[in-house]
Amino acid sequence: MLVLLASIFVVHIATVIMLFVSTIANVWVVSDVGAGSVGLWKNCTIVGCGDNLSYAGEDALKAVQAFMILSIIFSVISLVVFVFQLFTMEKGNRFFLSGATMLVCWLCVMVGASIYTHHYANSSKNDYGQSHHGYSFILTWICFCFSFIIGILYLVLRKK
Repeated sequence: MLVLLASIFVVHIATVIMLFVSTIANVWVVSDVGAGSVGLWKNCTIVGCGDNLSYAGEDALKAVQAFMILSIIFSVISLVVFVFQLFTMEKGNRFFLSGATMLVCWLCVMVGASIYTHHYANSSKNDYGQSHHGYSFILTWICFCFSFIIGILYLVLRKK
């Protein structure tokens, strides 16, 4: 049981780190032609990164930014609640609060990544005609899977 809890804790920390990286890094879409990338916050080229996103004022991008920040917040809260429950909860109880908070994180990641996928991933709005998904975009979908698995495991596990 201790090994299972430790492995879930490590995967949870990795998920928090990946959420931070995917939200902060400006590599959601990468140009196939030149050395350029677009993220949630900036447009980066060989010269440097600038605040010149062509769709920076759109509500969809603001929603993606908000949901990704919320997912980080809920993931960190879930981690803190898990550690708190680990030391204060009675034996035999389940980690309901940790699981519910992590599933809210999962929902935020799903909404944010889905909005970005629908509006910007394969469209002319991303400033590059020929492009592919960057590592931030892929990390976001990996975090989507991990946060769902962690949330379900928290709901199923009992403290022994």
